[in-house]
Amino acid sequence: MLTEAQRAAYDRDGFMVIPGVFSPAEIDELCRVTDEFVRAAAQIGANDDVYDLEDTHSAAEPRVRRLKAPHLIHPAYFRASRNHKVVAILKELWGSVRFDTGKLNMKSAGYGAPVEWHQDWAFYPHTNDDLAAVGIMLDDATEQNGAMLVVPGSHKGPVFDHHGPNGRFCGAMDPARCDIELSRAVPCLGKAGSVTVHHVRTVHGSATNVSGEQRRFLLFQYRAADAWPLLGFKDGIEKFDELLLAGEPTLHPRLAPVPVRLPLPPAEHQGSIYENQRASGRRYFETAGARPLAAE
Repeated sequence: MLTEAQRAAYDRDGFMVIPGVFSPAEIDELCRVTDEFVRAAAQIGANDDVYDLEDTHSAAEPRVRRLKAPHLIHPAYFRASRNHKVVAILKELWGSVRFDTGKLNMKSAGYGAPVEWHQDWAFYPHTNDDLAAVGIMLDDATEQNGAMLVVPGSHKGPVFDHHGPNGRFCGAMDPARCDIELSRAVPCLGKAGSVTVHHVRTVHGSATNVSGEQRRFLLFQYRAADAWPLLGFKDGIEKFDELLLAGEPTLHPRLAPVPVRLPLPPAEHQGSIYENQRASGRRYFETAGARPLAAE
């Protein structure tokens, strides 16, 4: 699945964009199912186990910013999470693949919420960092509609502080206090059906959707079979091994000399990264109605 150039780029930059992984028919099905969930959100008045809603959501105008764990709520999302091409890509990187979880982030035209700068590693450190998130573009990703921004090479740097002024985890870096040039960030652009793969320690975020086109981004998290979560796996070893997609299970976690900063005490606001980041007091990206700072 990967060329030598793609593998080299991933090792160097901590991310890659691969076009045409999902067929038009697969994307059409995922979009249709997503539209059904958005329409059904008109009956939902507050965040729950399925929906994370925009602050401006209403029954008359349903506005969803995330579907939580989509692979658990519809077969189409489940199939996407086990896509054989995706598994093959990750197997080439690690030799084994274990599924973790997923989410579907949506940026509706003109107001889709930003995600502040962060590293996924801050949320779920493991015994080694052979972990990545795969993002499936359900729509074309452009600089105007809030495509994911990544800082090349940041996966080889430190784990930045994601704690807020009160000392609790908040899921967001403080740009004013981080020794990193966020101006070097590049957008992950591509046509619908393309996928992004970004390393678990890569610094990334996304601006508000200021375009007239929506941007739906289906994200699944994966790890190597010998990467074990430091905060534990609450459902037991049997369920853990049910998530294995390639390779053999092991009772010998690989311990790598990687930097770790635990996400404790837990975030004041639970439910999603959007809720976690409410307590950060940090806004690098402008909200709806203003030009995103990253575009300046």
